[in-house]
Amino acid sequence: MTQKPKKGKVISRRGIFPLLGSSLLLPFLGYNQENKPEKTTEEEEYETLLKPDGTIVKVKASTLKNSKVIKKNIPNSTFLQWLGKKF
Repeated sequence: MTQKPKKGKVISRRGIFPLLGSSLLLPFLGYNQENKPEKTTEEEEYETLLKPDGTIVKVKASTLKNSKVIKKNIPNSTFLQWLGKKF
């Protein structure tokens, strides 16, 4: 019995090197994209506010939107009394 010659393409050494080189570059293509979640919700946004004792507090912006205003446009003297400052 005689074997029939294969008519398919034989990959030579010159054909392997470009394939090997391009396969080594594939991991660098994926580093362009970051998998960080975007800040689309309002719960992640914070506002800085001043407490009566003078310390700074970070509060969620959604909490401020849902809050109720007791008095608007208070004078400076009332604000200073609320802070506890005396001049």
